[in-house]
Amino acid sequence: MIPDVPAFDAVILAGGRSSRLGGVPKAGLVLEGRTLLQRTCAALARAGQLTVVGPQPDDGRSSAPAGARFVREEPAFAGPAAAVVAGFTAQPGRRAPWCAVLACDMPRVDELVTALLAEAARDGQVSLVAVDGGRDQPLAALYRSADLAAAIDAVLALGPADNLSMRSLLATVKTRPVPVPPGTTHDVDTWDDARTLGVVVP
Repeated sequence: MIPDVPAFDAVILAGGRSSRLGGVPKAGLVLEGRTLLQRTCAALARAGQLTVVGPQPDDGRSSAPAGARFVREEPAFAGPAAAVVAGFTAQPGRRAPWCAVLACDMPRVDELVTALLAEAARDGQVSLVAVDGGRDQPLAALYRSADLAAAIDAVLALGPADNLSMRSLLATVKTRPVPVPPGTTHDVDTWDDARTLGVVVP
């Protein structure tokens, strides 16, 4: 339990091609009776604004909570940085101090979010990027909204964000690595990943 959860918004990336899964959308894969998108939305239930970048599911199972906003990056499949830009800029009105940015295909996302929010509550001076197994995970992060907004404005001033790398998008954002519980950023890229993580394989 986090004693003082910092106010945050959230952007979920759920619009990739899933090429190594034969085009099967990751958001709709099921683990323990819930889709990966549902699990990610539940982990971010305290977000002031929740934006999903990807197609709105129509199967009745993958739907996000009431109030979630669905948008697409332009053009579609323009990469994760373009998706972050689309999701963040689609949020109207006053932003929370923090913005969680998460890919939708991490089954242990609840533990991941808990670790990031706890660190922000303890010492939240700079953006926080999860580190798992020695690797930084920019799509498992809690960014200072003002810093992310400034970085996006700088990028868009030079042109569109399609096919931009996350490294380029975040070049001006000061971040601090946050070790998270091992395995909490493991994602589903292949069917072997799905089986290992307990995800239902069609």
